[in-house]
Parts: sequence; C-alpha cells; structure tokens
Amino acid sequence: MSLVVEEVSSGYGRATVTKSISMELAPGRISALIGSNGAGKSTLARTVCGLLPCRSGSIVLDGKPVQKLTAAQRARAGIVMVPEGRRLFARLTVAENIRMGSCAAAGRGRTSSQHVETLLDAFPILRDRWSQRAGHLSGGEQQMVALTRAVASAPRYLVLDEPSLGLSPKLTQEVFRLIQLIADETRAGILLIEQMADDALGLAQHAHVLEQGRITISGPADELRTSPDVRAAYLGRSH
Repeated sequence: MSLVVEEVSSGYGRATVTKSISMELAPGRISALIGSNGAGKSTLARTVCGLLPCRSGSIVLDGKPVQKLTAAQRARAGIVMVPEGRRLFARLTVAENIRMGSCAAAGRGRTSSQHVETLLDAFPILRDRWSQRAGHLSGGEQQMVALTRAVASAPRYLVLDEPSLGLSPKLTQEVFRLIQLIADETRAGILLIEQMADDALGLAQHAHVLEQGRITISGPADELRTSPDVRAAYLGRSH
C-alpha cells in the first residue's frame, strides 16, 4: 500500500512549476518536503490532491492511477489536504468544523471517532474551545482544529501545506507534536511541506529538497538534516 507520485509535472497557465517530481508515501510514515519560497512546494501539494491537473506523469494510489480524479474524488479515496492558511469555517464552532470531517468519513463508510477522541485527550485545549467559533481562535488553535478535522475524515494520506506558517516556535512544536500523534494513531502517510526545515527534518523519516520545481536531494531525514549543503541552504533560517 502506498501513494506514488511518478514523474509529475504541473503548473499554472503556460508556466510549468513542478518538473518530473517522483516520490512515494507509505502508511504511518512522515515524508518532509523542504525548499525556498517559490520552489513549487504548494503547487505540488495542490497537484497531488487534485486541485491542479497533472501535465505529465502519474499519481498512483495502491496500484490504481488517480491523476484523472477530481479533488473531491481523491478526498473520498483518502487523499486529504490541510492547506496553507487552515481554511476553517470561521463562523462555525470547533465542534462543527470537526464534524464536517466526520461527515465526509461516514459518507465513505469509514469511522474516525476513536482517533479524534485520542487527539482531544492529548490536546484538551480543543475540548475547552469546543463551542467557540473557529474564527475567534488563535493561529495555533486553528491549526490544531484543521488537523483534527482532517483526521475526522479518516484519511489514508495527509498532505500538510506549511502547518507552522505564522506560528511562534512554541506553538510550532505543539503542532508538530500533534502531527506525530496523527501518524502514530491513524497510520496515515503524511507529506509534510514546511519552510521550517530543521523542525520538519526532525519529525520526518524521509525527506526531499525541492529547488526550482525539481527534487534535487532525497534520502533519510536524519541524513539530510546533517548534510552540510542542506544545512547551509535551509537550516540557518530554522527556529
């Protein structure tokens, strides 16, 4: 079982942004994707999840090509995205936002209630905010709700686009602790797209460096974390 991205290129208008990207996500494992602003990280995330079409290449879920499926169809198949900026329903409560994810899971005949309860036990602040509108929460609290809503949809693979964006170092560590718990509890494969390279490499088992739309380095995350080239290019800006 795996999610395989094979020689995928995509972009906007006449511009090709990602070029011949290949990677594989495995259940229960975290793969980090790091790179500078404008390297194509979010473009790749949108392509994997069906928000942008593949111009070439394939995306294969458990041996079945899914690159021609819509974003909704891929989500129903278990490929779920937490986009940059959280995209919560600001006027709905925390409970209502999370239930939106549960409804999606129920529609596929799957259940995620036990996983959600585990996250709520580990992060009781979500229970404390249960009846508050999502738009009134802090950035860190909103990210926790967005991640829990994604878990409520019973994902098989999660694509997380810049989950630490706009957060303090302390809140970033809390969000990363939640991501690790999600991987452990749900066994979902996770693609962690992050500007905070050192934090991402410390959490992941495997990692890729994206430069100008191409993957230039891939390997075990701990090896990339100690690579002089990677450290010089990306880790100096980490918290």
